[in-house]
Amino acid sequence: MSFLELAKARYSCRKLTDAAIAPEKIERILQATIAAPTAKNLQRYTIWAIKSLEAFDKLKQATNYTFGAKLAFVIGAKKDGAFDRPFDNKNFAEIDAAIVATHMMLAIQDEGLGTTWVGYFDAPKMQKLFPEMQGYELIAIFPVGYPADTAKPSNRHEDRRPMSEVVVEL
Repeated sequence: MSFLELAKARYSCRKLTDAAIAPEKIERILQATIAAPTAKNLQRYTIWAIKSLEAFDKLKQATNYTFGAKLAFVIGAKKDGAFDRPFDNKNFAEIDAAIVATHMMLAIQDEGLGTTWVGYFDAPKMQKLFPEMQGYELIAIFPVGYPADTAKPSNRHEDRRPMSEVVVEL
């Protein structure tokens, strides 16, 4: 599949099965994720793999949006040590983590799995439940699983603004 086909095929899958995912698929997802570029290659992010029942129970205390998955990834950005643009001191940690998250989302799709970028979660509660996440800006949760038979893109999935509205030639 071409990159354009992959990008168009990816959708926010909100119905996942709890079927086991082959470790090789998880490894390839993580390899693609850590290949993501970051400012000055400082890589000030962490990925937490939520796999155990105990960890998943904690995750469910911070968000209702796990969509039936038994695997989830949380991505966090560490501002300390990340690139600060010298002209305005813009810190790139969250931007870098968003790039990493996008790589992950597309890698999940490429493995024939489904996910959605969950941003609706109680970050302070997650940091209490998972002390190892303290000191990070939590960017996203990705519940991961095989799409359920009834999973489908939202009816707005293909709605896009025309290129003439989003691209400005200078």
